[in-house]
Amino acid sequence: MHRTITYRGFDIEVELAPATDEDTFNVSFQIAGGANLEVLGARGGRIPLRNGPFTERWAYLVAEIAGQAAIDVLLGPVE
Repeated sequence: MHRTITYRGFDIEVELAPATDEDTFNVSFQIAGGANLEVLGARGGRIPLRNGPFTERWAYLVAEIAGQAAIDVLLGPVE
């Protein structure tokens, strides 16, 4: 399953893959787009999240927060 979330001019692309447990998922995200994409360089690859698997709702939430935090680190605080 796939979802794209827009945040501060970037797209956070979230991908869920079924885990071995019923109704749980492993989740990864990738940051794409935005005017500052060159800042990401080779590090702009897909990032798997630890401490899973997660339920579907938690997987999307955790990936969105992780992606937003990564963008905030790159761009600095919102003013």
